Amino acid sequence: MLATRPQAIREVLVSADQRDAARALIAHARGHARELPDRELERVAETSHHEGVVVRTAPRAWASGKELRALLDPRNVDMRREGARPKVAVALDRVRNPYNIGAILRSAAFFGIDVAVLGAPAPHPALPPDAARVAEGGAEHLVLSRTTDLAETLAQLKKVGVRIYGAENDGAHDVTTFTIERPCVLVLGHEREGISPRVREQCDAMLAIRGTGAIQSLNVSIAASLLIHEFARTAR
Repeated sequence: MLATRPQAIREVLVSADQRDAARALIAHARGHARELPDRELERVAETSHHEGVVVRTAPRAWASGKELRALLDPRNVDMRREGARPKVAVALDRVRNPYNIGAILRSAAFFGIDVAVLGAPAPHPALPPDAARVAEGGAEHLVLSRTTDLAETLAQLKKVGVRIYGAENDGAHDVTTFTIERPCVLVLGHEREGISPRVREQCDAMLAIRGTGAIQSLNVSIAASLLIHEFARTAR
């Protein structure tokens, strides 16, 4: 938060024993800081896992569909600039468990993924507070977008040259040997139901993590970490 959106800090609530540790946050709160007992912090945070600090912020901005297309459109990347490269995004198709969402965002930020797209039926998918907490700041380093029709969003991205790769247990291609092309989107599906048929139709290739077969599948957040690492390492 301090590194990416310090201006968004509206209020800092701290326990007595965390006041010194939260000094930098308190300074950015411009006088809007209060010391509260742990029980009150738990009530405000709606969780006991607040570690003595709760920060109220301005709402996070979501990238629109138009902004998402512009960000991933390879024509908008000036390859003459040092370090310039087409973008990589991760899209979640009906992944609802906030702990899985948070873990995926944390991995995406750690490995340098640019964008996360949350796809779910109406009302608009939001970023649950628990997901933001589990992400350990990762959500602050990603452009976030959301859609109630992920299949259509992906179809629009394909029109500007974005490659779409889905992940499933029995995908036709081993992710460790497949050539991944940027700009691209890695689509991760619901843990039990997988990627929905309409979203699957938009995928240019289905990728898999090959195991020994002793266990059928990985938890979606664990699988995401392995896949995201491969995308960050090999996508060109």
